[in-house]
Amino acid sequence: MEPENVKQLLQTHLTDCDIEVAGDGRHFDITVVGDVFEGLNAVKKQQLVYAALNPQIADGSIHAVNMKTYTRAEMAAKSQSF
Repeated sequence: MEPENVKQLLQTHLTDCDIEVAGDGRHFDITVVGDVFEGLNAVKKQQLVYAALNPQIADGSIHAVNMKTYTRAEMAAKSQSF
């Protein structure tokens, strides 16, 4: 599976989010930024991302995911700290 395919899957489930995906075919690094994460703890944020990818994880198309999830406010604060 290509990173662009993973990005398309995520965009279908996480509309209005900024999504970046990098990977080598079965292992992916994902960053998702969106207001959909507002008020959620880290586990709930990850569950939203995994929900979009569960069929591909179950069939082995995706083996491992490293993800970072941020609200837009969290990303803005992170960007200003550099």
